[in-house]
Amino acid sequence: MKILLVEDEEDLALMIAELLRKELFTVEIAYDGEQAFYYIENTFFDLVILDILLPLADGWAVLQKLRETGSSAPVLMLTALDDVEDKVRGFDLGADDYLVKPFDMRELVARVKSLLRRAVSGEPSHELRVADLVLNTRTREVKRAGQAVHLRRKEYQILNYLMSRKNQVVSKEELEEHIWSEEDFNWSDVLRTHIKNLRAKIDRKHRKKLIKTIRGVGYAISDE
Repeated sequence: MKILLVEDEEDLALMIAELLRKELFTVEIAYDGEQAFYYIENTFFDLVILDILLPLADGWAVLQKLRETGSSAPVLMLTALDDVEDKVRGFDLGADDYLVKPFDMRELVARVKSLLRRAVSGEPSHELRVADLVLNTRTREVKRAGQAVHLRRKEYQILNYLMSRKNQVVSKEELEEHIWSEEDFNWSDVLRTHIKNLRAKIDRKHRKKLIKTIRGVGYAISDE
């Protein structure tokens, strides 16, 4: 899952990002409000960790912009402001949780996981299905025709993203942005390798092929 971390204290931001990446999350960092606006407008995120006191545009403006785009991603406010009025304002604008600095990193991770569990539990099912392919977003188990499919971390993330957009074409650029946080690198060859490996694990033994390449555009997973 992909997290947007909006925090202007560089050392703290890097520390949080490293911790979350160890928990197998993909993390993008925005160090000011303008960077946060860019990410919100151009990238899908599963959760946002948002400081209030930011350069260029404050956290209130970022939160408002996020909700105006129609995003329902959970938002964890992370700030030194512990006044009740500030908390109420955050919740009124669409925040889901509030953590006051200084905080224990273990509590941060616990709150992130709790918010993501709540977001998933609001859906009709914890399972994504395409034909006889099933992915459980809670346990991260994948099965094809009832048989377990063992995937590497990136393979799982790619499959999860494609299955959540069943029967839709996902561009290579969108996939690369969602899966990898590093910038200024051409991930095309790496992505092709992961797709090849996914096909070998998911489609090779089955007559019905689910993973499609849309030439010149990207990929889709479809039961049609």
